[in-house]
Amino acid sequence: MKGIPSHNGPVLVIGSTGLDIIGKSTGPLIKGTSNPGTFRMAPGGVARNVAENLARLGMEAILITAVGDDAEGRSLLEQAADAGINIEHALTIPDQMTGAYLAVLDDRGNLYHGIDDMRVVNSISSAHLRGCKQLFKQASAIFIDANLPKKTLQTAIILANRAGVPIAADPTSASLAPNLKPHLESLWLITTNETEAEALCPESVPHAHPQKAIAAAKYLTSCGVDIAIVTMAEFGLGYATAYQSGHVPAIYTEITDPTGAGDALTACVIFALLNDIPLDEAVRLGVSSAALTLNTVGNVVPNLSLELLYDQLH
Repeated sequence: MKGIPSHNGPVLVIGSTGLDIIGKSTGPLIKGTSNPGTFRMAPGGVARNVAENLARLGMEAILITAVGDDAEGRSLLEQAADAGINIEHALTIPDQMTGAYLAVLDDRGNLYHGIDDMRVVNSISSAHLRGCKQLFKQASAIFIDANLPKKTLQTAIILANRAGVPIAADPTSASLAPNLKPHLESLWLITTNETEAEALCPESVPHAHPQKAIAAAKYLTSCGVDIAIVTMAEFGLGYATAYQSGHVPAIYTEITDPTGAGDALTACVIFALLNDIPLDEAVRLGVSSAALTLNTVGNVVPNLSLELLYDQLH
């Protein structure tokens, strides 16, 4: 076990913040032409989403992130602060554009295409993290997303290891997942989807195959990860440690918007484990959080609570 998880300190969350622009078609998508639909914009970014979920659950979350010196960046930081996130160590970068994520959903709410621009996250330097090293010593856990530059990612893991603090990580995308490969043995928790798991594992992880998802999770634990979770959307998830593994089915819900569901699951599992909830129950609560988020317009359930999570399970 990397570090000893405890609820005595804040969770230090490091990574992306951006503006999500979500377009949902009102009918079958037709390639090469304009499709009628609806749009929404909301605060996003993997790290920011995780931090807000933790804050909504009553945990202290400190967010180290970077935004541009523009109206979008100022609005995102203001919203984060209003949600209860500590943004004292967030960076505002002159002459850079705040990160953004553009998603196209089909008429059933499934992701058809996604494009992100998180270049501003490259401004989170190793030097900035070293200047925040006291935060690592005070934290109950660290969360990182793979948008971070490779050198910054390495520095975050070194500082967490020195502080004896457990590290949770999100690969973020199949293209960024390999950035975590050199650090798997340092991770307490990793949460991947199937395509991200394929980027980290030697074997394919076909969709809707629980045993393959469990096998991928077991492979990640063989690489040194303490707890590995591989999500399969409507087919639930597979999880593993060195001592146990299993499959948790999804909770049926209408999909309003899939954006942020995985981040909600990760945050909820971190919250549960830091509060001494057993792993199998923590994972079920994570699935509950994902289902609630799928049925929410926005990336985070605004009234999220432990009671709401348990209500969803019953």
